[in-house]
Amino acid sequence: MRPVWPTGSRDSGNGFGISSIPFMAFPNAQYTSSAPPETTTMDTTTPTTHIIPASHGLAFEVKAGTRFRVVDLYGSQVVDFAAWVQGTHLREYLSMAYTRYHLSGATPTVGEELWTNNDEPILRIVEDTVKVHDMTFMSCFPKMYEKAGVKGHRSCAGNIVEAMEPYGMKSYLDVTDPFNIFQNTPNYTLKPLAPSKPGDYIEFEALKDIVCAASCCPYDLNGFNGGKITDVAIVVGVPAAGSSTGVGIGS
Repeated sequence: MRPVWPTGSRDSGNGFGISSIPFMAFPNAQYTSSAPPETTTMDTTTPTTHIIPASHGLAFEVKAGTRFRVVDLYGSQVVDFAAWVQGTHLREYLSMAYTRYHLSGATPTVGEELWTNNDEPILRIVEDTVKVHDMTFMSCFPKMYEKAGVKGHRSCAGNIVEAMEPYGMKSYLDVTDPFNIFQNTPNYTLKPLAPSKPGDYIEFEALKDIVCAASCCPYDLNGFNGGKITDVAIVVGVPAAGSSTGVGIGS
């Protein structure tokens, strides 16, 4: 299937753009465009790349032992990420509080695990080109924008509940605290607030059968997300051997 590339490329000023990401960045992948809200069951026999449009979300299922990547296509784009253990009716989920406990509050690094509210490991980080992520802030939510005088603005909490509606989620009040991928708060390093570059990625291995939700963060106030929201990609079924030559510029 021909890839459906995102539109509205940001000029990053460093010469990178979506057209500069080679096909080898997505090896032997099946490509799909998304019409959010979307729920996707991925075929992990071949890597599958799914584009999440700017300011929208995606739900997707991953089997235990499968690797998947979250890829920033244009740079400076935060992704709110959440996950639930299948068969638990959304009761067992990726917990930032439990993960902070196990990691003594430090942001996770390659080889470390993220934990559920049932004190079980749910994900392992196997590759990471940015190494800066946030575990403290909630997803942006509708009232946040309303209090700022902005009505009708999309939010990560809204994106996640849209994507997770087929799994029984009813309200943004049900959204769990996310793992904020590529977000440098509370300023873990001297890097920018959103330090990722075009093609940067984080790769996980699922340790349980899970359903995940990813939101291409719509927060565009005060220069966050580079001041312009752009598309991101989810790649499921990344091979364990030789995957460092897979997705992403600089891999």
